[in-house]
Amino acid sequence: MIKELLEELKGKKEVYRMWKKGLATWDEYRDVVRECRDAMRKAKAPLKLSLAKDVKDNKKGFFKYMSSKRKTRENVGPLLNEVGALVTEDTEKAELLNAFFASVFTAKASPQESQTLEVGDKVWRNKDLPLVEEGQPLSIIFERSWRTGEVPEDWRKANVTPVFKKSKKEDWGNYRPVSLTSIPGKVMEQLILKVINKDVEEKKVIGG
Repeated sequence: MIKELLEELKGKKEVYRMWKKGLATWDEYRDVVRECRDAMRKAKAPLKLSLAKDVKDNKKGFFKYMSSKRKTRENVGPLLNEVGALVTEDTEKAELLNAFFASVFTAKASPQESQTLEVGDKVWRNKDLPLVEEGQPLSIIFERSWRTGEVPEDWRKANVTPVFKKSKKEDWGNYRPVSLTSIPGKVMEQLILKVINKDVEEKKVIGG
């Protein structure tokens, strides 16, 4: 971690705090993140090259670095079920966590939320919808999804990974679900986010 890189990381945190307070735009923060990522890659390049060149004389350092890259997250340990018995089988643990995640997820919107969504939908449809340009990836699918309000079924599927939060690991209530969705869906999310951020900034919805 060279001094210049530490300064860039410190600057990224500062811009993030400013964005949270509405003092910086999302595009500004995103640009800083990209600069820090590029700087990290450049800083790591000489290290990797050095490890590769000196592998004969420094095998320990080389394999230590390789091992750090191959480490995986620890699997979910035994969990206590509803009657207080320890569950150790992967299938049973998955079913237990799935039931918990489903219980805290509300798919149906309240009457007030539904009304708000309907009003927002009318306002949105009365405006010109953003155009997905041909130069962007998967433009035909994005454009059709944007116009019809429908999302491909595969994009709505996700691999859910339980991530431990705190306290006792055997308590399934101490895990939160992290969804790994499709890459095309993530790309379209960023396109939509950019439009929403622009709309919010232009209308000054969030005050400083």
